[in-house]
Amino acid sequence: MQAISAISPSLEGGSGAASVSRQPSAATLRRVQPVRALRAFRGLVADKDDTRQVFEIMNALSGRSPDWGYRRMMDTPAGGKQAYERLELSDLLQDRQWLAQFKPGTVGAAYCAFIDPQNFTAYGLAEDSRKVADTEIEAAHPRAWYARRLRDVHDIWHVLTGYHSDALGEACVVAFSLPQTRSAGFGLIAGGIAVQFMRARTGYPCARAVLQAWRNGRWAAWLPGEDYEKLLAEPLDQARRRLKIPAPTLYDQVPPSVRNAYQGGKG
Repeated sequence: MQAISAISPSLEGGSGAASVSRQPSAATLRRVQPVRALRAFRGLVADKDDTRQVFEIMNALSGRSPDWGYRRMMDTPAGGKQAYERLELSDLLQDRQWLAQFKPGTVGAAYCAFIDPQNFTAYGLAEDSRKVADTEIEAAHPRAWYARRLRDVHDIWHVLTGYHSDALGEACVVAFSLPQTRSAGFGLIAGGIAVQFMRARTGYPCARAVLQAWRNGRWAAWLPGEDYEKLLAEPLDQARRRLKIPAPTLYDQVPPSVRNAYQGGKG
C-alpha cells in the first residue's frame, strides 16, 4: 500500500514490528476528529507519497469500526480462531523464507510479485503507521491487534482485487475496503480522490472505477476474518472465485499513464 500512489513503503534495515514493546491501551474509544482528517486529506492530495497523512486520516476517523470488525470476527468460527491465535501478520509477511514456499499461480506468489519490484515490506508499512503521534495501533489490546491486521493485509487485498499501486489503484482498494471495514477514513480517501479524478477530466472512467470498487467490496466475502496463512497458498483464480471478488473491469479500461493523473497532485 502506498500513500495514494505509494502507501506501501520499503524499509531496509529499519526496526521490525517484532521488536515493538506493546503497552496497554490508554483509551476505550477513539473520538472521531473530522477537522484533523480533512487537514490530513489536503496534505495527501498535495503530496500523494506522504504516507503519514493516510494514517492520520485513519486514526482520526476510526471511531468504533475496529470494535465492529473484531466483534464480527468473534461471531464466525474461522474469524474466532484467528482472534484466538492473534497471529501478527507483519511478522509472517516479512519472512522471505516463508514467502518463498508458495508455488506459481498462488496468492502468495502473486503477493511477492506485487511487493518485490516496488521494494515494499510489511515492516515498512508498520513503521509508517507508528509515526502518528497518538496512535495506539501497537497497543496490547484486541482492537489494536485487529487494526494491525487490516494494515498488514492491504497489499494482499491489492493482489486479490487486481488493483495496482498507482493513485487510482490505491483509491480503488481503499473504496473496496470501506464496506469491508466500515472505517470512515477509507470513505474520505476514496471519495476525495474520486472527486480529484473527476476534476482532472481524463476522459476515462476513473471515478466510476472507484465506485465499482466500493460495490465489489460490498458483494465480496468478508476478508478480515480470512485465514491468511491458508489463503496465500490458494490458487489466485480460485481464491477470487471463492471470495466473490469480481474483475476490476472499469479500472482496467484506464491506461496506466492516466492512473496517476488526478487533479491536485504533484505528479
